[in-house]
Parts: sequence; structure tokens; C-alpha cells
Amino acid sequence: MNTDAPLLVIVDAANVVGSVPDGWWRDRRGAAERLRDRLAADGVPGQDGPVEIVLVVEGAARGVESVAGVRVESAAGSGDDRVVELVAETAGHRVLVVTADRELRRRVGELGAEVTGPRSVRG
Repeated sequence: MNTDAPLLVIVDAANVVGSVPDGWWRDRRGAAERLRDRLAADGVPGQDGPVEIVLVVEGAARGVESVAGVRVESAAGSGDDRVVELVAETAGHRVLVVTADRELRRRVGELGAEVTGPRSVRG
């Protein structure tokens, strides 16, 4: 495990946005942008030290731009598949995936990622 590299936090945008019934379904792109902006402003509560945040978007939220502090990855297909690919690409680094999706939690856990739920970034 590379302990010198920053913690990579991969956020499943659709799952985190969908965890609160606040009307997000009327503007999926806007909801993803608000999550991105909150992550850029607040980071990941409880995580000390350097953190790299990647927000994975899919569907109607594709095309959301990256901002300082948050890299946005638009999944060509399934957001879950893109999250798994990102975890697999970072073998040997500490990775924290933010999602409540049980199947995604299982898949990334098998690759060695830590997992936390949407409340950890919803504030």
C-alpha cells in the first residue's frame, strides 16, 4: 500500500444525490454540480491529510465539469462500472468509495477499497 499518495475518494454521484429526496430528479446535472461544489468547498469530513476527490457521474449528469479540488469523471456507460475501473487502476493506493449501493460496495471491497455511505459527504 502506497502511504505517501493522497487518499483517493471516489464518489458515486448518482447514489449520493439520490440518497436525499430533495427534487434532484428534476435536474440531475444541477444536483451533481451542487454535490461537486459542496465537495470542493468542504472536502470529505473526517479525512485528514491530502485527499484527491473524484466524482463519477452518469446519464443526464454527464458533462459536468471538473473544478479545483474535484475531478469529475463522466461514465460512458454505467457509473458503477466506472467506479470499479477507477479502483482497479489505483491498485496499491488507499481508496475510499462513497456509495450505499450494496453490489458496488461488494465489487470495490473485493478490490481492497474502503467504503462509506452518502451521509459522509452530504453534510
